[in-house]
Amino acid sequence: MAAAASMVIACPNCGAKNRVDANSARERQPVCGRCGEALPSVPAGPVTVTDANFAQTVGASPLPVLLDLWAAWCGPCRMIAPIIETLAAELSGKVLVGKLDVDANQQTAARFGVQSIPTLLILKDGREADRLVGVQSREAILRRLQPYF
Repeated sequence: MAAAASMVIACPNCGAKNRVDANSARERQPVCGRCGEALPSVPAGPVTVTDANFAQTVGASPLPVLLDLWAAWCGPCRMIAPIIETLAAELSGKVLVGKLDVDANQQTAARFGVQSIPTLLILKDGREADRLVGVQSREAILRRLQPYF
């Protein structure tokens, strides 16, 4: 029997770290075990990452992060988008999946030296651990992610 997917969510009120079952959190609102405040909801799909929220979303994530760097005009980016959506749902609680629009967030794209899109970054503790460039299959992405969760 597989273990339930869980994730750690920091309470915005008191800062306590709460382990939350990702599946049950979608059915009912999780609350902090210390102060009883409602915890932020568990994302069902990829989170939107920007230059402004990168440190808070990616850098502070206790989970490894799969970050899709994309642009609306990019055909290959649109081809890989359904795979990213699927992985976000499948890996909830194990990996945080995010999307960063390189046109709107040029500072972060430049920080990682992104020269071609789609680029998928695997980040651990806010630092790049691996990179995949171009359209990738679900299986290829999972194979590269496996060592990080």
